[in-house]
Amino acid sequence: MATIKCVLANSPRIHILFVVSLCLLACNRSFRPAVKTGFEGTPLSAFDILLPDSSTILSTSRLLKGDPTVLIYFSPNCPYSQAEMSNIIEDMSNLKSVRFFIFTSWPFQQFRGFYAYYKLDKFPNITVGQDFKNYFSGHYKPMGVPFTMIYDKDGKLSTAFVGTMPGRQIEELALRN
Repeated sequence: MATIKCVLANSPRIHILFVVSLCLLACNRSFRPAVKTGFEGTPLSAFDILLPDSSTILSTSRLLKGDPTVLIYFSPNCPYSQAEMSNIIEDMSNLKSVRFFIFTSWPFQQFRGFYAYYKLDKFPNITVGQDFKNYFSGHYKPMGVPFTMIYDKDGKLSTAFVGTMPGRQIEELALRN
């Protein structure tokens, strides 16, 4: 044991290696890997969603104009969808310039409960709705929920993910373009 202390104390290379190793461990990002959809580089296909007021229908064609946009297809009862929503809300101070379009094809009452629970009406950069025609799941065939698609400022799909994502990863990917 004394020999080890002596070697560490007298070797600047060991100190540097030790500090670099600690930095690498501290900076380790547990970001979720992207999935291939076959839609990368293409614009979002327009579809309609029913907004929480139960009477307004919004076309997604109006969403991708000039700002980075994140689409999240979710299930109100899914713990991973709930965790992702919590991540986004916790990191909202860094995500204010990102537009979110969060939607589900679940029954309206369940979607409305999710909307109320997370108080999503407080966030002007979040639009929430129900894909009442089930267009998204039929066209894009998501592999699970939450299914997150990040569109660049030009309205083209940059990358997609399945599962809960850290708000930091969404921020980094959405704002880099």
